[in-house]
Amino acid sequence: MKNIVKVYWQPGCSSCLKTKEFLIANKVQFESINILENPDGFKDLQKFGLRMVPIVIKGNQWANGAVFRDVAKVVGFNYKDHIILDPEIIFNKIIKINEATCSYLKQIPDDKLDVLLPGRPRSYRQLVYHVFNIPEVFLDLIESDVPYTYEALLSILPKEVITKKDLLNYGIEIQCRFKEWWVSKGVKIDFSKPAKVYYGKVIFHEVLERTGWHTGQHCRQIKLMLEEKLHINPISPIDESVFEDLPMPKSIWDNERSFAEDSYQGKALESLKHFEEL
Repeated sequence: MKNIVKVYWQPGCSSCLKTKEFLIANKVQFESINILENPDGFKDLQKFGLRMVPIVIKGNQWANGAVFRDVAKVVGFNYKDHIILDPEIIFNKIIKINEATCSYLKQIPDDKLDVLLPGRPRSYRQLVYHVFNIPEVFLDLIESDVPYTYEALLSILPKEVITKKDLLNYGIEIQCRFKEWWVSKGVKIDFSKPAKVYYGKVIFHEVLERTGWHTGQHCRQIKLMLEEKLHINPISPIDESVFEDLPMPKSIWDNERSFAEDSYQGKALESLKHFEEL
């Protein structure tokens, strides 16, 4: 039993979905544990001093699902890293993803912003903020060496972000900051340098790529939410070509839980109140 591979995840978590799809693609059988529904899953992670997902555990070894080479090492198979797009291409994709998210936000009715997503205690408002916040966390790291932590990517809404206009202004502000950074510094940065992040040993090029596909995946979810939950046709839907050659998950929401479910109805465990998605 100790050699069983276990994957700890939660619905709507982009890295969780990628991790499960990665293992399935490599024909690895695993026990799937949704930590929002299985209290024992959180207890398992506590044994390793962990309070995050996705996590892959085999015996007494674990890896953060965000780094596939680490996952492959723990599980026990060979993995060759994929080729990453040129930084400028990724930068342009991130800008387009931000623009599309701003457009989608404008179409979300004010009285629907705090509706919860299916199977997940995260609101539409929080999801949009998360898309804008991911690039900010990257910029804080690369510009000011601010720790790139799991907690930083929880994307907790600031008190000053109250209205939809506040949220939209924040998104535009991050977009402008990202453009300014690229022109003044990004074009000259050595992206092959190691980056200090919480999930493993990676280089800045990988963190930039993650910023791209991570925001892209959640942008896809917001579009799906508009169409399937609010029955609103996006006025300016993102061109799907923006996602080409980014390591996006195949599914938009999850491979086990349907987006057609009702909004989250469960009561998250008290021990999980700060246990959010990457």
